[in-house]
Amino acid sequence: MGVYLSTPKTEKVSEDGENDKLKFGLSSMQGWRATMEDAHSALLDLDNDTAFFGVFDGHGGKVVAKFCAKYLHREVLHSEAYAAGDLGAAVHRAYFRMDEMMRGQRGWRELQALGDKINQFTGIIEGLIWSPKASDSNDRHDDWAFEEGPHSDFTGPNCGSTACVALVRNRQLVVANAGDSRCVISRNGQAYNLSRDHKPELEAERERIQSAGGYIQMGRVNGTLNLSRAIGDMEFKQNKFLSPDKQILTANPDIDVIELCDDDEFIVLACDGIWDCMSSQQLVDFIREHINTEESLSAVCERVLDRCLAPSTMGGEGCDNMTMILVQFKKRIAQVKDAGGAEQPAGDAGCSETQ
Repeated sequence: MGVYLSTPKTEKVSEDGENDKLKFGLSSMQGWRATMEDAHSALLDLDNDTAFFGVFDGHGGKVVAKFCAKYLHREVLHSEAYAAGDLGAAVHRAYFRMDEMMRGQRGWRELQALGDKINQFTGIIEGLIWSPKASDSNDRHDDWAFEEGPHSDFTGPNCGSTACVALVRNRQLVVANAGDSRCVISRNGQAYNLSRDHKPELEAERERIQSAGGYIQMGRVNGTLNLSRAIGDMEFKQNKFLSPDKQILTANPDIDVIELCDDDEFIVLACDGIWDCMSSQQLVDFIREHINTEESLSAVCERVLDRCLAPSTMGGEGCDNMTMILVQFKKRIAQVKDAGGAEQPAGDAGCSETQ
């Protein structure tokens, strides 16, 4: 069977949600791949004012993507920077925190629990042999690296995941990205990339890889990975003389902070299974064509997945796992209060430049 199935798995996992500010839909599909290694997060209420969305595209296994979907937003929420109102710094720290948390005994146990049935069974057997003391098993925020056990020296998983997340708070949009998943905004029908695909051939990426002792072969890091930033992949992060952002592979995310304006219609977060098949503008055009005719935003996402699915595995494109989140801004005109307390439309609020 190899990498691909004989027939694609076209069953989809879809979800919709909305509050007074945002409306979202998402869908994911395994497709032709032998396993599903994508994961996602969609939280309208990270707190009362903030929404969180993320797509995670695993490689070499699914557990790191699932770990990020479970924990990355929690680390953002629990950070000192978040409490101080700095969303960009909070999410930046959370990316590195994922690598830290996946090391050691507790990281090993959590990855086992998120793995396939065989790994889960192994974890259960291990648990019968050893388990943490009750006093050590609570959910203290910083105790991950200090839990003792037979896998205390676990250096972390050798599989990995991209991570592309977006936080929306009032008129502020914060996008963080490591890898080749992508976030795009539709501003009055024009597509603007809010993230950059991290590929080894980019000059800054190549310089870091080579300075850390790595090399690029056939467009791949050490002849293996076709992306240059990811969470996990700890075999590429073992140089004890370099900081985490200087390793051959790094979880260091690009952070973009955008001031939303009245022309902003929606954002899309999607794994490269989508972007391999459609450009950013093509996807925005497709969504705008169907967003008012489909019964839900998840149905629009499902249409995109069907549109991208290849008829066979001969070409390669359209054969990957696919995950997409579509987030629509419900209030195109922000409301501000005048001195007397009455609400006035901020109709002439201009858009900040988006690259």
